[in-house]
Amino acid sequence: MDATDQALISYLRKNARINVATLAKKLGVSRGTITNRIAKLEDAGIIVGYTVRLRPDVQPNEIRAWMSIAIEGNETRLVIASLMGEPGVAVLHDTNGRWDLLAELRAQNLSELSQVLERIRLIRGISNTETSFHLQTYRLS
Repeated sequence: MDATDQALISYLRKNARINVATLAKKLGVSRGTITNRIAKLEDAGIIVGYTVRLRPDVQPNEIRAWMSIAIEGNETRLVIASLMGEPGVAVLHDTNGRWDLLAELRAQNLSELSQVLERIRLIRGISNTETSFHLQTYRLS
């Protein structure tokens, strides 16, 4: 994946319904290039689906979890690009310390979360993960 693919994925993550003409204009390439790149990303399994995101308060029973991720060697860009295409990853953070990345995961049920975890663990360059479930939020303000 090059910078154009990564930018394309970024736009699609923000709005999966964005049309090809708008993507082409934003990225400075032809509509055919966008269509071909999307097809290649889907065929390679980088884009695995499209989804709708809702406000958190609309889905009070949604399962949320945080996955701490350790990356092997110099595979950070590859891993981030793969995670950006994973529909179960809501937010991705770069961190320091024992873990390299922190991913906020969201799923409708445990079976769906299990599938997300399985897909993430298969990403080349991930050496170790640890997942914690979100149980409750306390507001300080």
